[in-house]
Amino acid sequence: MANWNDPNMAASGFGAGANAMDQAVDAGLRSYMLSVYNYMASGVLLTGIVALLAFQSGFTASLIGSPLMWVVMLAPLAFVLVLSFGINKLSTPAAQAIFWVYAAVMGLSMSTIFLAFTATSIATTFFATAAAFLGLSLYGYTTKKDLSGFGTFLIMGVVGILVAMLINFFVQSSALATAISVIGVLIFAGLTAYDTQKIKSMYFYVRGTDFVGKSVVMGALSLYLDFVNMFTFLLNLLGSRE
Repeated sequence: MANWNDPNMAASGFGAGANAMDQAVDAGLRSYMLSVYNYMASGVLLTGIVALLAFQSGFTASLIGSPLMWVVMLAPLAFVLVLSFGINKLSTPAAQAIFWVYAAVMGLSMSTIFLAFTATSIATTFFATAAAFLGLSLYGYTTKKDLSGFGTFLIMGVVGILVAMLINFFVQSSALATAISVIGVLIFAGLTAYDTQKIKSMYFYVRGTDFVGKSVVMGALSLYLDFVNMFTFLLNLLGSRE
C-alpha cells in the first residue's frame, strides 16, 4: 500500500506536476511566438512581392504626380488604425484578413523605393535590417532586464520623428533628413527589443482565451512596423540613389 504521508513522495509528486506545467507553458509560449514571427515574416514577404510587382508593371511610375499616390501613401495608416482601435470588436479571421490587406497595400506604398534607390542597395539594406532585427528581437525575448521603462521614451521618440519629418517636408534640409534617419534607426531598433518582450509577456495574459489569435496578429503588426520602419530609415541613410 502506498504511504500517502511520506513527505518525499509528496514533494516528488508536486515537483513533477510543476515541471510538467512549466513544460506546457514553455511549449505554448514557443508556439505563440512562432505564430507571431510567421505572420510578421509572411507580411514582410507579401509587402516585398507586391512592391516589386507594382514597380515592374509600371504601376508605381503611373502614381507619380497623380492624386492616387496620396491614397496609396495614406491607406496603410487607415488599416493600422482599424486594427489598433477596433481589435476588440473584430473577429480573429477579420483581424487576420485586415493584416494581409494592410501588408499588400503597404507594398504598393513602398514600391516607390525602386524609383529612388538601386536594387543592390535595397537588397543589401534589407538583409542588414533582417540581421539586426533578429539580434534585437532575440535580445528582447531572452533578456531578464525589464524593458517596459523604455516604452514611453521610445514612443515619444516616434512622435518626435513624425514632427521632424513634417517640418522637413517644408524646409527640405538634408542635414535634418540625415538626423531623422539616424534617430529613426535607433528608436525602431529599441522598439524591436521592447515589443518582443511585450509580446512575450502578453502571452501569459491571453493564453487559454479567445483573444490569443488576435493577440498574435497585433504582435505581428508591431514587429512588422518595427522592421519596415527600421529598413526605411536605414535605406534613407545608407542607400545608393538612382
